[in-house]
Amino acid sequence: MKVIITVKGLAHSSPRDDLTKVDLLDADAAENVIETFAPDWVIHCAAERRPDAAEQDRERAQKLNATVPATLADLSSKYNFVLVYISTDYVFDGTSPPYEVDDAPNPLQFYGQSKRDGEIAILRDRPNGQRIVLRVPILYGPADKNADTAVNTLIDVLQDQSGKKYNMDHYATRYPTNTLDIASFLRRLVEKCSPTLSDPSDPDSSKVEPAITTLPPIIHYSAAEPFTKYEMCLAFAEILRLPHDHIIPDSTAPTGAVTRPRDTKLSTKVVEETLGMDIGAGGFVDYWTAVLG
Repeated sequence: MKVIITVKGLAHSSPRDDLTKVDLLDADAAENVIETFAPDWVIHCAAERRPDAAEQDRERAQKLNATVPATLADLSSKYNFVLVYISTDYVFDGTSPPYEVDDAPNPLQFYGQSKRDGEIAILRDRPNGQRIVLRVPILYGPADKNADTAVNTLIDVLQDQSGKKYNMDHYATRYPTNTLDIASFLRRLVEKCSPTLSDPSDPDSSKVEPAITTLPPIIHYSAAEPFTKYEMCLAFAEILRLPHDHIIPDSTAPTGAVTRPRDTKLSTKVVEETLGMDIGAGGFVDYWTAVLG
């Protein structure tokens, strides 16, 4: 039976006609949009996602990645909605993959710590509503510009045939995951958690209880295919039939304040076994072949 979902999209730095501009750092503005729309679910995607930028402006990153989630978690309790906080595989140190949802986080850089602080804020016990941490890996998919994602931007690197050389990470194993697949998973999750009508044609018919009533506090979602960033560049080179001699693989371990973990593969057992759902993630090369080929 079909569940009808009405969506309200919000934005701040990249507003569009179909998105309402809201500064989530303004707690009153955040509450106003929640009170007005009265959502059953809120998917919180806004963050400082760039580790280097987080390191350069720690105060701003902490506000975006930890303070805002705490505000939304309080609103989830006050207005009784389900809050999904999009977190990251970078809460782990990358030394013992695959990571289960209850493995101990150990972020290696400030970005990962700020996201972990957001998780702690989300998971603090509150009455009413439900709050879930959804950890995901490096993302790709539709974007206004390639520089908006750490994967799409590699296309620009490949297409720069000016003679400039690029050192490309060939140390860390990543699991690039399509934002469209995550959106599809979240829609399926909302549908499984929503009551339906016994007779969809009759709005007065009795309600059927949802398949899922209580959600696990932490969920991992990830595609399964492993790539280093250099290997992603090779895949783009094959799809676009462009030379890649200007991209130099770098297999040395990163150092410094913004070091990256080696392999933070996320176990998806909770999705597949606890929730009884398919991951449904498409192939990296298949997607990009359809988009670029």
